[in-house]
Amino acid sequence: MGYTLNFDAVWRSFDRLLAGLGLSLMLAIVAIAIGCVIGLVVAFALRSPSGLLRRPAGLYVTVIRNTPILVLVLFTYFALPQLGVRLDKINSFIATLAIYSGAYLAEVFRAGLIAVPPGLREAGLAIGLTEMQIRTSITLPVMLRNVLPALSSTFISLFKDTSLAAAIAVPELTFEARKINVETFRVVETWIVASCLYVATCTVLAALMRRIERRLAILR
Repeated sequence: MGYTLNFDAVWRSFDRLLAGLGLSLMLAIVAIAIGCVIGLVVAFALRSPSGLLRRPAGLYVTVIRNTPILVLVLFTYFALPQLGVRLDKINSFIATLAIYSGAYLAEVFRAGLIAVPPGLREAGLAIGLTEMQIRTSITLPVMLRNVLPALSSTFISLFKDTSLAAAIAVPELTFEARKINVETFRVVETWIVASCLYVATCTVLAALMRRIERRLAILR
């Protein structure tokens, strides 16, 4: 084929890739923070004895989990403005990613709530705690420790999903890589460097999350 690797053009634009990587991380962090709030609310609704809470929560989880995230991204950015809801591209993507992650985290948190020993609630009642105090002081801390591995995997997955923001021209890592690719015609080199940045970042995130898991692990 005669193709010769030349990374010079990519290195000259490496600062743009790093800026895109930083934006990707910001998108993932903000989205999972909002998604955790959504997931917790929906998880408690799924565990509620009231059908008025349980059924809408179950519908939300079913619809979002069975819709491709790219479809959700395009719907939020292009379709919602036709209905009078206008968001800029970054806020639009964060909102979509948060809603998407919330559906998955709802199931993660629901499983965590089921895994909390019922004796802890009974012990809380025995010492005079209210239901709300039991949830905030006992149930939530124990549940969050139980779901940390799943939460870590979801965060890393969300970070990789930020590459879909390129579809609506959010200048994250994949978008910047595409721009450099078009400007320099160094296809192989650009995507090698972009892939290495994704792999390195995911590896560091996984190591950090494992460290947090070990520090907060519940001793058996």
